[in-house]
Amino acid sequence: MPRDQSFEREPLPAVGADAADAPRRQPLRATARERAAGAVVALGALAVLVVAAWLRPDPSGHGTHEQLGMLPCTWAAVLDKPCPTCGMTTSFAYAAHGDLLGAVAAQPFGALLALMTAAAFWGGLHVAATGSMLGRLAGRLFTARAMWLAGGLALAAWAYKIATWPGVGG
Repeated sequence: MPRDQSFEREPLPAVGADAADAPRRQPLRATARERAAGAVVALGALAVLVVAAWLRPDPSGHGTHEQLGMLPCTWAAVLDKPCPTCGMTTSFAYAAHGDLLGAVAAQPFGALLALMTAAAFWGGLHVAATGSMLGRLAGRLFTARAMWLAGGLALAAWAYKIATWPGVGG
């Protein structure tokens, strides 16, 4: 019966002349730079979530961004169709107020991004405070496949907004 290789001990680090030829091991804790990056991620995510909590979600499912002094969506005004990011701010505002169903109804991809922003806050804070390697693990998730999946989900959410837009599809 073969031995389980996953429980074998790693060899002791080389000493002296052999040390230069020995493979380098990854540190068990995040570097100071990674901890600082975790703090920046946490602060950025917190800023987004605080602004979202400050906003009052527009019951129409879009237009909440106007409370930030932004102009109404030109795409919606000219084409009478939602833009690809239509409802994102509203979705974040609903999520920040704890209304996840409202967030999904306003913009499904926005609800997912809001949850990911909250996870980024807690993950970044954890890395900054403890030196956890969670940041490296999260960095490995940003693959081409993951970005294509995100693009597909964003397009599906846009199709949902088009289908539920007042006067369209019903």
